[in-house]
Amino acid sequence: MHINKFLAQATGISRRAADAAVHAGRVVVNDNPVTTGKTVAAGDIVTYQGINYPIAENQQAASRTTIIFNKPAGFVVSRNGQGSRTVYDILPPQYHRLKPVGRLDKESSGLLLLTDDGDLANQLTLPSYQKIKIYEVALSTDLAPLHRQMISDHGIELEDGNSRLELSRLVEGSDKQWLITMREGRNRQIRRTFSVLGYTVIKLHRTQFGDYTINGLPERSIRLAS
Repeated sequence: MHINKFLAQATGISRRAADAAVHAGRVVVNDNPVTTGKTVAAGDIVTYQGINYPIAENQQAASRTTIIFNKPAGFVVSRNGQGSRTVYDILPPQYHRLKPVGRLDKESSGLLLLTDDGDLANQLTLPSYQKIKIYEVALSTDLAPLHRQMISDHGIELEDGNSRLELSRLVEGSDKQWLITMREGRNRQIRRTFSVLGYTVIKLHRTQFGDYTINGLPERSIRLAS
């Protein structure tokens, strides 16, 4: 097995990141520096960031784990909440090794993917893959028709670029509750888009990320992703 594939399997980083780590000299095998393209086998010990990863006989067949978690509001998507509660305070210990794919801010809820598959995480988060994300959003006040048109047709200019969202009513006759579809995922993009126009998002709940949906999963619950 190539060193980048093993390192991705063992640590959850992408193969591209594994190649970069090897190239930078941060990976050794059996206490010896390695180069990109190096193959490893059962019995070898790979060391990365000071941690040893022995290669077992069945390592080639090691499976990856990806879970769908219905995150409640009030929890930080981080291992270190700096005083705040984190999603790892809820997750069972066997899933603590998994890394989140993208982020939901502290006050947002809904679908959060966690995985040890670095290639999958890369495919879901790189802008070039344009993965659809769908959110249920509640606003503090009714959204004016002109503002809806501005967001949908031309987008709103933010400090990090234009933000264009697809909007449809979540509840017939309500101008406060919206279903939002987007293909980006910049930091707090939905909240910042509405804030520019004078609105406050009081609820933000993600229901879909790429091919993964929350599909009736109760809050704080976990489902293995197929």
